[in-house]
Amino acid sequence: MQKLKKIWLDGRLVDWADAQTHILTHTLHYGGGVFEGIRCYKTNQGPAVFRLKEHIERLFYSASVLEMALPFSKEQIKQTVLQVIKINEVEECYIRPLIFFGDKMGLNPQGAPLHIAIVAWPWEAYLGDKPAVNVKISKYMRMHPDSADIKAKICGYYANSILASLEAHKENFDEALFLDYSGMVAEGPGENVFFAEQGKIITPASDNILAGITRKSVLQIAQDLGLATSQEKISPERAKLANEAFFTGTAVEVRPIGKIDEALIGQGKPGEITLRIKKVFEQIVKGNNDAYLPWLTFVK
Repeated sequence: MQKLKKIWLDGRLVDWADAQTHILTHTLHYGGGVFEGIRCYKTNQGPAVFRLKEHIERLFYSASVLEMALPFSKEQIKQTVLQVIKINEVEECYIRPLIFFGDKMGLNPQGAPLHIAIVAWPWEAYLGDKPAVNVKISKYMRMHPDSADIKAKICGYYANSILASLEAHKENFDEALFLDYSGMVAEGPGENVFFAEQGKIITPASDNILAGITRKSVLQIAQDLGLATSQEKISPERAKLANEAFFTGTAVEVRPIGKIDEALIGQGKPGEITLRIKKVFEQIVKGNNDAYLPWLTFVK
């Protein structure tokens, strides 16, 4: 990880090395923190953050699930994200807002101090630079939707993702793919998933997944391209017969899938529809598609 100059912590900018917390931090022990993953891209008009408003809205929703009383408004956090990018003099970066409970032991976080950090760093292609990634259907099930509020992005939920990722890499796959409690395709450990069948785009319904901001964007892009889209139950057998497949997410962006378990998808290469969507997405985040400029917040 490339370290930058400053991190915003609890209302002030501190040197990267000085952004520290105590070993008895509640969130470190119990996972009760919330976060976002946001990307800033280099454009001809300067750095621009993709869908910043939506990310901050979800951050505040996640915080409300854990009954976190935030001392800052959405607009203040939005402006702070832009400030962190500007002070660190980066044209492209990944941004991680993190809200966490401070030092207190015992599961109930009430009474613990609340901390907010915003960190930015350059992050290249997630899952490497292969044209298409190979994924393994995990033996671990995606969290049951009745076990927690799956619309929230809560730190502790990602232990589930870590287990699946470790399993996949141990068997020489690039990433995992979760099934839900009913045995239908859900999502990746940190990505949503799409499939193409005879020119139609399908993706798992949102009731058993974290319906991502990039997922929402890609559905809009597909519809604008005149492609039929559908959100539905998808069996693993059906997924393996798809003409194309791809992941979406802030970190992964739009990444083709070449294999699910041992089944090749589209001969293991990126498909035509995937590449069309990927091309438009890249134009948008780089500020080269005027129709989608409202999705960008420029760093002034």
